[in-house]
Amino acid sequence: MANLQITSNFVGDHAGQYISAALKSANSLDYLTVLENIKYKRNISTVTSSSLIQNASCDFTDLGEISMTEKILSPKNLAINIDLCKNELLEDWQSLQMTAGAHNSNMSNDFAAFVMSYVAETIANGTETSIWQGLDASAGQFEGFMSATTGMYLLGGGTTTDAASGAYTAGNIIAHLASLVAAIPANVYGKASEDLYIFMNPKSYRMYIAAISTLGYNNLYHMTDGYVPTYEGVKIAVCNGVPDNQMSAAEKGNQFFGTDLLSDATQISILDGAAWGSDNLRLVVKYSGGVQMGVGTDITYQS
Repeated sequence: MANLQITSNFVGDHAGQYISAALKSANSLDYLTVLENIKYKRNISTVTSSSLIQNASCDFTDLGEISMTEKILSPKNLAINIDLCKNELLEDWQSLQMTAGAHNSNMSNDFAAFVMSYVAETIANGTETSIWQGLDASAGQFEGFMSATTGMYLLGGGTTTDAASGAYTAGNIIAHLASLVAAIPANVYGKASEDLYIFMNPKSYRMYIAAISTLGYNNLYHMTDGYVPTYEGVKIAVCNGVPDNQMSAAEKGNQFFGTDLLSDATQISILDGAAWGSDNLRLVVKYSGGVQMGVGTDITYQS
């Protein structure tokens, strides 16, 4: 059964343009460590040590301990399968652009390009949402960092938590940021110039900009392309999938996104069903994704 639903006021012509709803892009991947070539699972090893340094002597004295633990990153296999009925396309304005002939009724080039672009954006949107709030038990999602009840920040072990005093507003976002940064472990905060980020969503970021604009900082009444958002020396990563009224502080090298190949999510195939006697055009995508964190005690989570 075809999955294409068309709402049209077709009267014989079409401008050749297609509009889709704004979708989140998977911009969080810019701030995570991306691991590819994972067919099934990959172990992420974390190392801790204690009492390694001692006073020197002429003898060899064994002292201290190095411990290694592992976390498992298991990307979830995902797919998109859609049938587009040629007859439904022919009934719409696509009939003027589809190849002539009963056996050659393929989609027009511009509509095919739109479908592939829209599906690619849908994948990006789904990936971005799952990274932060996905539920492995839900179809089409993998477990995220901030997922309610089952999120990795909550169950991953040792994450520093900081309770938000209420819903974020432009009037209190600075106080929430101050509380979050104050809770960052000292050894992690010392790496503020490296790959430490505060993760927030665009809504929270707009509140932050409004707050510091009101205070007159950095002339942010007029944003510039070269502006790098920071708070007390910690860079801010604006990630579309982070839930409202939640933030975290973590190092890029301590949070991982795993997949087989990133390019799998852009390998979108459109197959003509005429080969097996069908009037459907079949769209197929197969890809994988999943996240995992390293040292939980180095991550600070506010909710």
